[in-house]
Amino acid sequence: MDPHLLRTYVTVARRASFSAAARELGYTQSAVSQHIAALEQDLGTPLLTRRPVAPTTAGERLLEHAGPLLLRLDAARADVARMAAAPAHGLTLAVAPTTLGPRVLAALPAAGVTLRSAARDEIPAAVATGAADLGLVDGLAAPSDPLRLPDVAPLTTRGAGEEPVCVLLPRTHPLAGRAGLRLDDLADARWLDAPEAGLPLAQLRAAAGRGFRPSLRYTGTDVRGLTALAAAGHGLTLLPRWAAADVPGGVAVPLVAPRLVHRTELVLAGEPRGAAMEAAAALTSARGGRPGS
Repeated sequence: MDPHLLRTYVTVARRASFSAAARELGYTQSAVSQHIAALEQDLGTPLLTRRPVAPTTAGERLLEHAGPLLLRLDAARADVARMAAAPAHGLTLAVAPTTLGPRVLAALPAAGVTLRSAARDEIPAAVATGAADLGLVDGLAAPSDPLRLPDVAPLTTRGAGEEPVCVLLPRTHPLAGRAGLRLDDLADARWLDAPEAGLPLAQLRAAAGRGFRPSLRYTGTDVRGLTALAAAGHGLTLLPRWAAADVPGGVAVPLVAPRLVHRTELVLAGEPRGAAMEAAAALTSARGGRPGS
C-alpha cells in the first residue's frame, strides 16, 4: 500500500472534500481523484462515497489503521534524521499543563527552551515525529508504577516525579474540614470535567471502578482557571498537591484511598543529545527517575 495514496485518502476523508484536500496537499483535484482511484483499485473496494464525500464501511476501517501507520512512518523518518543531525543547541519540550510544578520549573535550562503545551495523548506522537525533542506527560498511578502511554513508536520513558494528589473543594463544602478523603466518598459528587487542565475523570473512574458525574466541562489548559472554577463551587477536581495548594476560596484535602500519586514521566525518542540530554538529566535526577518502557 503506497503511503502517499494513504495520506491523500486520510486528508480527503478528514476534509470531506476532494477540492479541499487538493488545496491542503498542494495537488490538483484530478491528482487527488487518481490517488483515491488507485488506492481503491489496490484494495479492491470503494473507500469513499462521492456525494456526499464520506468513508464507506471499508473506508472507516482503513482510517482506523491509517493513523497509526502514517504516524509510524513519520516517526521512522524523524528517528533517522535525528541520528544524522548534529546535536541541537535549543530544546522544544512538549508538556501537559499539570506537569509544570515547581520541581520541573526549577530543572528547566535557563535559556534556549521552547515549551509547547499539548494534550497528554498528543505528546508521545510529538516526540516520535520530531515536533518536540522531549515530552512531559502525567497521570494518576500507584506509587512507582509507570504510566500507560499510547503505542505510537519505539519511545523511552523515565520517571520524572511523583507527588501526592488532593481534592480541591470550596471552603464552604461539607467535606472541606476533612483531614483526608477517599474516592468512594466522592463518587456522587459534582465534578469538573477538565481533561487537559486537570486529571481526567476517566482516570478517576478507572481507579474507583465507578462513574464520576461531570457538572461542567472545561476544555482549556489553564490550571488557574480550573482551580478558580472549583473554588467557586462549580465542581470538584483532583490535582497534584502543588496545583491545589493556596487557591483563594479553596481547600486542598489529600486523597488517602486508593493510594494514588500524580506521576510525571519524561518521554524520549532514542538517546538524547546536546541540550536535550542536559535537560533530560536535570528533569530526572532531582527525583532519581528510573527508566521505564
